Amino acid sequence: MFLRNLFSKPSIAEVTPEETKTRQKVGAVVVDVREQHEWRDGHIAGAVHIPLGSLAKRSHELNPGKEIITVCRSGHRSTMAAQILQQAGFTQVSSMTGGMMSWGRKQLPIKK
Repeated sequence: MFLRNLFSKPSIAEVTPEETKTRQKVGAVVVDVREQHEWRDGHIAGAVHIPLGSLAKRSHELNPGKEIITVCRSGHRSTMAAQILQQAGFTQVSSMTGGMMSWGRKQLPIKK
C-alpha cells in the first residue's frame, strides 16, 4: 500500500476546450503554461501567461480560491502544471484536454 501511494500521481480533472470557454466566462482563470514564443503565436483571450518552468515560484500570483484551468500546446504540460498547483495547495484545478491544438481544431477564438 505504501509503495502504491508513494508512486501514484494525484488525479487531475480534465475539461474540454468548450468547457474551458464556458467556465472562463463565469470566473475560472485560464493559465497558459507554454513558452513565450508559443504564447505570441496565439492564446486564449484573458488567459494568464506563466510558463511551466516558472509556475512553482509564481503560483502566489494566482488566487487559490478561484477555479484554475491550465493550458498548453497539447495537454501534457498543462497536466504537470495542474499537479504543481495542487501540490501548492490549490484545490480547484483542472487541465484542458488537447491543449491549444484542440482549441484551434474547435475553431474557438485565438488572440494574437
